[in-house]
Amino acid sequence: MAYFWFKSFHFIGIVVWFAGLFYLVRLFVYHAEAEEQPEPAKTILKEQYQIMEKRLYNLITTPGMYVTVIMAIALVWTEPHVLQDTWLQIKLTLVSFLIGYHFYCGWLIKKLEKNESGWSGQQFRALNEVPTVLLVMIVLLAVFKQTLPVSSSISGIIAMIVVMALSIHLYAKKRLNDKRKNLASIPQQ
Repeated sequence: MAYFWFKSFHFIGIVVWFAGLFYLVRLFVYHAEAEEQPEPAKTILKEQYQIMEKRLYNLITTPGMYVTVIMAIALVWTEPHVLQDTWLQIKLTLVSFLIGYHFYCGWLIKKLEKNESGWSGQQFRALNEVPTVLLVMIVLLAVFKQTLPVSSSISGIIAMIVVMALSIHLYAKKRLNDKRKNLASIPQQ
């Protein structure tokens, strides 16, 4: 019975953690784009995003990560033999990258607060896709375990990355065109 409790809270932790990671980097996008706003909007927006980023990171995202990791340890404790499985070793490696990404986001919060980030909104949009790719790979490993169709999974992940990159690029072009149209529609004096 303990296994099912641990697994349930492991899933809950995953959902909370990923929801926080996805929204956190979206806030970074808005924070970076606030630089383009005139004063006083720029300062007001940046201060608000700093508050939101810190609260999200400290009150939702980080606790979600801890619940995920603690429940994973508890799951392995109930079935220690799974540590010998290749799929779990790969999954744990990917999770370690995700934990690194999590703490990197914490570091970015501090950089944004000091106006030392140097990242554009578009670069943050690309960064926001990292947990998506990791999530897909981790879920595929957890579901298929030893039977994961490796070649089709790799092809699918590469295709997903290409689609994400194209989407980010096309969205950037659309925003640039919209900005040009808005500037062109302003009457000249």
